[in-house]
Amino acid sequence: VHAVRGRRKEYQPLKSRLCASTDPLDVAAAFRKMGFSELYVADLDAILGGNINLPILSSIADKTGLGLMVDAGVDNLEKAKLLLERHVSKIIIGTETLPAVSFISEAISLFGNEKVIISIDLMNNQLLSRLGTASPVQPMAFLQELQNAGVTQVIVLDLARVGSGEGVDMHFVSEARSKFHGAVFVGGGVRGISDLLELKKMGIAGVLVATALHSGAISVDELRQLKLLT
Repeated sequence: VHAVRGRRKEYQPLKSRLCASTDPLDVAAAFRKMGFSELYVADLDAILGGNINLPILSSIADKTGLGLMVDAGVDNLEKAKLLLERHVSKIIIGTETLPAVSFISEAISLFGNEKVIISIDLMNNQLLSRLGTASPVQPMAFLQELQNAGVTQVIVLDLARVGSGEGVDMHFVSEARSKFHGAVFVGGGVRGISDLLELKKMGIAGVLVATALHSGAISVDELRQLKLLT
């Protein structure tokens, strides 16, 4: 689907210049053919409490050879184990569905920090969380907490900017990068190549790009020329 600003009830079927089909396997295969080696996948049904679509995820992993970073609403170790058994390379634990901070340490202890990515899910720079604290959890303080827990990979995902083409909140990302010393990935609002180059200068490990690619705002040729394609 074409995700816009985190308004999931309003998401529409994907329209892409890269692939005529909306079948997830066809879209993934198109990215593989272009030279991408890793794919971020959000299973929205699972994030919203439904079942994980294991057959599709397994098919993408096995038939394309892409490394898969998957957010499927993982909130217990059994779900995480199921994903890794289906050849998902990295599980994403999003703050939106995180049951308790202690779960992160449990997952890292069992699967290793190279297999676990924590997604800092934001809406207008506020952390989306079900942790049930008396006051809102501050994103920067939470990043420090993650670092102390042994987390080595995080995604800063600004849902309010996803699919908007408004640009990345560079100030927020820069602050996050200074607080967290591991790998920082960024998603939400990418407009074009200039955003990617600025994020690269900051030391960002990778950028989640969807709309800008599907719309043609960023071309695969540009990514290759600038050695940004991975």
